[in-house]
Amino acid sequence: MDTIASLFSFITTPVSWVIVQFHSVYGAIFGPDTGWAWGLSIVSLVILIRICLIPLFVKQIKATRAMQTLQPEMKKIQERYKNDKQRQSEEMMKLYKETGTNPLSSCLPILAQSPFFFALYHVLNSIASNDTIGVINENLLQSAQKAHIVGAPLAAKFTDSASKVEALGASLTDVRVVTAIMIVLMSASQFFTQRQLMTKNVDTTVKTPFMQQQKMLMYVFPVMFAVFGINFPVGVLVYWLTTNVWTMGQQMYVIHNNPTPGSKAQASYLDRLTKHITQHNKVGKRRDRAIVKAIVAKGRDRNEFERKFINGLSKAGLAAQADGTVIKSDSAATAQAEDGTPTTAGGAPKRQQPKRQSKSQRQHGGAGGAKAAGETDVPKTSLTKSGEPEDTKPAAAAKKGGAKPAGGTRSKAQSGQRKGPQRPKSPSKK
Repeated sequence: MDTIASLFSFITTPVSWVIVQFHSVYGAIFGPDTGWAWGLSIVSLVILIRICLIPLFVKQIKATRAMQTLQPEMKKIQERYKNDKQRQSEEMMKLYKETGTNPLSSCLPILAQSPFFFALYHVLNSIASNDTIGVINENLLQSAQKAHIVGAPLAAKFTDSASKVEALGASLTDVRVVTAIMIVLMSASQFFTQRQLMTKNVDTTVKTPFMQQQKMLMYVFPVMFAVFGINFPVGVLVYWLTTNVWTMGQQMYVIHNNPTPGSKAQASYLDRLTKHITQHNKVGKRRDRAIVKAIVAKGRDRNEFERKFINGLSKAGLAAQADGTVIKSDSAATAQAEDGTPTTAGGAPKRQQPKRQSKSQRQHGGAGGAKAAGETDVPKTSLTKSGEPEDTKPAAAAKKGGAKPAGGTRSKAQSGQRKGPQRPKSPSKK
């Protein structure tokens, strides 16, 4: 660890300068030689670094979601070129280039803060060795050696000998109890952060090896922190515990307000958003409008929770627009007229589909079919001959007028006769 920390010695001067500046502020409040002054200086260093890394954190979220989206395509490539590793790698790189995805983007925050972590380790190790470093002079060195956090010196480790701990003005039992508690808290916060990500903010519709890797890391990372934590000074444990707590809170905020599509967190978020919109008939926050706009733009590609959200707005008489706002939809609600006819909100009668005819009605044409279609019977007058069949009346009227009867063939066809000479019926064979 000392060798790795020495590689980042170039950044120890800026890190020590930031710590000293915070120490001058907290030292005026709590006293320059107290653990509160030095401990809060380290906590403030973490907060300052994490605020600067927020853009990288946003990029990490986008990269992680993009990787989750690409998992089905990556799996297809692996199965297609499972016997050709070189072609598999080429197709993977091509997929990353086409989608603009970088697998290393998800590790950017950890990689970016690693130099500060090792620089702080180098500073605290020098304090334990009674060596000045960066802008920490002799007076600040003695003040830091006197600082104790709950009875444990700032530069003490779990693996330190009793003589070394006594030289820092503390007992070995106090150092090991404090460092053990901090290591457990550090590992537990890391486990909870990873578990929160896997159980709430992962697309449950996609089952890929990426999810299995994340589940494995959920148990591997806490074990790694526990193993390496016994070699960290108390000040470094304060730094790393603060980092984990910050990451956990930052992730809770993202899961609550901008969840991954298809995850359980998105279902909860859209339920809350539906209640808020139906209660106020508008989308309030700009962030909510951006999410509604994205859901509308998806069209048929919406997942189950997004379709439920759109249907919920429709039932409430609202319609989501392309700009992320909602308007009242006239076609969503129907009213009843006085005679019981369903009408739309605009007052126009609702169009009804004609009743479907039965098989017997379709087989029988003429008056029966006309009545089934809704036509009314024409009353007979005194000019109509009651003794004349009704089906011959149109033919007679057409013959009298000199026109060829159009209904004769139809009436014959309906009666089962064919036009022209008839063939004799052959006896049926039994």
